[in-house]
This record gives sequence, structure tokens and C-alpha cells, in this order.
Amino acid sequence: MPELPEVETIRHDLDREVTGRRIKSVEVTGTRSVRRGTKKGFMTRLEGAKITGVKRRGKYLVLVLDTKEWLVIHLRMSGQLLLAAPKDPKPKHTHVVISFHQQGGELRFVDPRTFGELFVVHPDQLAEEAPELLQLGFDPIDDPISWIKFGHLLLARRMPLKTFLTDQGVVAGIGNIYADEILHAAGLRYDRASNSLSPQEMRRLYRSMVEVLSEAIKARGSSLADDQYVDLHGRTGTYQAHHQVYARDGQPCARCRATVERAKWQGRSTFYCPQCQV
Repeated sequence: MPELPEVETIRHDLDREVTGRRIKSVEVTGTRSVRRGTKKGFMTRLEGAKITGVKRRGKYLVLVLDTKEWLVIHLRMSGQLLLAAPKDPKPKHTHVVISFHQQGGELRFVDPRTFGELFVVHPDQLAEEAPELLQLGFDPIDDPISWIKFGHLLLARRMPLKTFLTDQGVVAGIGNIYADEILHAAGLRYDRASNSLSPQEMRRLYRSMVEVLSEAIKARGSSLADDQYVDLHGRTGTYQAHHQVYARDGQPCARCRATVERAKWQGRSTFYCPQCQV
């Protein structure tokens, strides 16, 4: 699933490419992608609207419309947003196509596994129609907090550190990949209790979180072997070349040369160095 760095890369691309464009028409062929409300209602609320800006909330993309409504997009496991010319062949599993006026091209939503979704909502109706957007925790990049406040959150939660980092109600935007990379950078195990950290470890974890995410954004995110994540122009990210532990089980740790291990965590794989993460 695209995480904060990947979604931020797409947000930046969208802001540059589609802000100021007016939507001419909308085509929906996969109804699972617009499962909140009706297909007709989704199309009607978008057609004729102008995109005035693009924001990110955790892993959600928010396209602000001049109708005062938001087009919200969540890519989930396999969703992609691609900017293309109308004459370009449509990839398989293209479920939504948003066409722009004045030869502005098309914005295509491609999603093989159909877990992603798009919906239109008025910000005043979030509590009723999209409460998950109101329940997000702080954003380490767009809405940072002090490391002291971060430490208070760690002490109050009393949960394994990886659970803490990936809980969207605590920290918005971090998933499996970056939680592993952040914890390795901080020298902390994934199953270490959040309330067991010293002040120095809390500060180190906070600094590692901001630095890893910032560097991943500069590298335009991580594209894994399946190439599920690409940017708005179909290009892969490069941060996977800088991964220290994620998917590197059996290889030497770049810091201490011990062998990186793989463990099961909440039904998923987690990667860590057993020697320098304590």
C-alpha cells in the first residue's frame, strides 16, 4: 500500500498538473471504486467543477473543488493515479477516468484489486460521511508536533512500537515499509513497548521518523518488485535502493553486519536487525 512518501509524491504531482483545471466529464466503469453513494451522483458532483488545490491527509488525497466539496482518493493496496492523453491506451483495470477541458488530458484511476476508492464529500459532512478523515493522528510532515508531545503519546499508548507507528489514529501515513525503516534508524525493536523508552530513545525515534520520511519523499517513494506504486506519470520511486531492513532478510545489516531477520507481526512480515535494534 502506498504510504505517506508515495502519496505525498502524487499530491505534489497533482498540485502541479491538475490544479486550476476544470473537469469536463467523468467515466466510471468499476462501481466498487465509487462505492459510497451512486455512480451517477459521483459523476454529477464532479462534472463542471474546477480543482483549486490538492492536499494530503495521511494516506488520503484530497482534491479541493470550487464547489466547496472535496474529491477524496484512497489508493489502498494497488490503486494508481495516472495522467494521460485521451489517445493513450487505457491500462487494464482502469475504473475511473476524469477528463479535463482545453486539452487537459485525463486523470485515470487504475486498481487491479479494487480495494481503493474515490468519493465526493463536503467538509461539513465528514463526521457523517467520512469520519475516518477526522480520526487521523498527527502528520509527521505536514502537521509535526514536538518530540516532547510525541513522548507523551508513546507513554500513554503502552503498545508495541510498530503498532504505535502504524496506528493511523496516532500517526497518520506510516505503514509496514516505513515503520520498519524508522525503527531500524532509531535502533529500536518492533515489539518494544512504547512506554518503555527513555527520553533519549523517544527523541531518537522522533528524529528517525521525520528523517526517513523526508528522505523517502525526496526519492519519490519506494517501488517494490511488483511495481504497484508509480507516480502520476508512471515512473517508479527510488527509495527502495536505500532500504536498510525492509525485505532484506538474510542480508547483512548495513550498520552492524548482523543478519537481518524476518518475523510475523499482526499477520504481516516485519524486518529488523536482532543485534542493533533493542
